[in-house]
Amino acid sequence: MSSPAEARRGAGSGAREPQLLVVVGDLLEDIVVWATEPIRAATDSAARVFRSRGGSAANVAAHAASGTPTRFIGRVGDDGAGAALVSVLAEAGVDVRVQREGRTGAVVLVVAPDGERTMFPDRAAAAELSDVEPGWLDGVAWLHVPSYGFEHESMRDEVQRLIALARGRGARVSIDASSTGLLEGLGVQRVLGWFAELRPDVLFANETEAELLGVAAGGEVAASVAHRVVVKHGPHPTEVFDAGVPVARVPVPPVDAVRDLTGAGDAFAAGYVTAAIAGADAAAACVAGHALAASVIASPGGDVAHD
Repeated sequence: MSSPAEARRGAGSGAREPQLLVVVGDLLEDIVVWATEPIRAATDSAARVFRSRGGSAANVAAHAASGTPTRFIGRVGDDGAGAALVSVLAEAGVDVRVQREGRTGAVVLVVAPDGERTMFPDRAAAAELSDVEPGWLDGVAWLHVPSYGFEHESMRDEVQRLIALARGRGARVSIDASSTGLLEGLGVQRVLGWFAELRPDVLFANETEAELLGVAAGGEVAASVAHRVVVKHGPHPTEVFDAGVPVARVPVPPVDAVRDLTGAGDAFAAGYVTAAIAGADAAAACVAGHALAASVIASPGGDVAHD
């Protein structure tokens, strides 16, 4: 299998100047609990515990930075945890633009031995993003937003404003469906209404998210909420629909080990978007996404690298 960087370099249709990706959303601490035996309720279960830089948007930014100039926009607490997270993200090559106030958020992720995970988010300051300086969008060619940005009203309004500003500057927009729990909590019809109004160029969803939204097989709903819908099916081929019509079905290369699926979707989005920015078509962009996702599923959390 080619490396993620090789896949991204090979995905474009020709050499061109790198263009800026801006990612808006969460920068959090991940506290990852790897259960090393079946989880037993109401008593002890053996585990390993890891701490790392997390947040869906920050994951995308960190993975994308090696493929295209990348800027992160978000909010952290005015505390040591926030300063440390900003430093780690900047070390990954990301241009970090954050507001600082309140308390930095965290997510506890309990990962079962089969790699499936349960998340307990406390987004804290990250959910209070507002009044972003328009200059933070200078140079934007593509804006990516995980749907966690729609969870709370104040941040939702800000994300919608930033999408409009980016569109006014000629940028493409992608949204990740992010979580079935999030979608159900917000109300599926409400979310579909927001997506239809925003009309992202690309909507990413895994199989269960796509089924919940009614876009798993393309069709009218898919056509109404995005120009392109990319549906991931785990180890099975990824499907791409343009205006609700299937245009690509891209096999997923097998991987040696799956230990933690945290951040795999974020890595896929990063690989896809960086390839698309470079001029890749849908199939080649999916290939780049698959390669980058494969690089994270054997390690804890969604960060770029772990010991």
